[in-house]
Amino acid sequence: MEKLKISFIGAGNMATSLIGGLLADGRAPATIHVADVDTERLRELQQRFDINVSDSNSAATEAADILVLAVKPQVLKTVAEEIRTSVQQRQPLVISIAAGVREQSLNRWLGGNLAVVRVMPNTPALIQTGASALYANDRVTTAQRNAAETILRAVGITLWLDDEDKMDAVTALSGSGPAYFFLFMEAMEAAGRDLGLDADTARLLILQTAFGATKMALESSEECATLRERVTSPGGTTEQALNVFEKGELRQLIKEAVSAAAQRSQELAQQLDN
Repeated sequence: MEKLKISFIGAGNMATSLIGGLLADGRAPATIHVADVDTERLRELQQRFDINVSDSNSAATEAADILVLAVKPQVLKTVAEEIRTSVQQRQPLVISIAAGVREQSLNRWLGGNLAVVRVMPNTPALIQTGASALYANDRVTTAQRNAAETILRAVGITLWLDDEDKMDAVTALSGSGPAYFFLFMEAMEAAGRDLGLDADTARLLILQTAFGATKMALESSEECATLRERVTSPGGTTEQALNVFEKGELRQLIKEAVSAAAQRSQELAQQLDN
């Protein structure tokens, strides 16, 4: 894995995060190439990481054992068709982090018969605390699966899916999930201010509480339901708040919201394929 050359098409935040994670894990800068149309962005990355940069997608592809497609879903088809000849000649492992683009569509745009791993990361990957789900087609070897996992593990945890259709559920849960928690924290901050706390105090209390609760859940072998029960004293303040949530059918609302996100993921995939 250490000697394999990795090329990124697209120099946005997620690509930058992956590059930073790989270098922090000890990968040699000389083995990493990045291509992007934004030459100023390329200069910044070269100065920051001392990696190879190019404004030519084809040139970066021709240097790749592993090709990471980190462009927006709306332009992925155009990019794929641009580098098709180079990809077919080089036959790299292709890793796509473009949301909503099915493996079959990407493979077709690239000329077919390629080893492709589709990944759904989330924004906490930008601070090396992400959760990424991966799906590999039948042409991906065990060694290539390990290589893909190594790259994504540089920015968080990784999970493999045995069915690409599950990617829509992953998108709805972890892909969109950070925004759900931000909304909940935003609402709790506002409630704290309404009860007389100043904005800074409310924000700090909520952020630390969210962090602490997540850390407890991560470090515990118990289910979240059990942890909730342990901090809910009969007749206490927590029980009163939870009763209001239950009366407002919070569980059903969350279910509907996540289902709506999964449905939209399916719709976007169909649109991008067309």
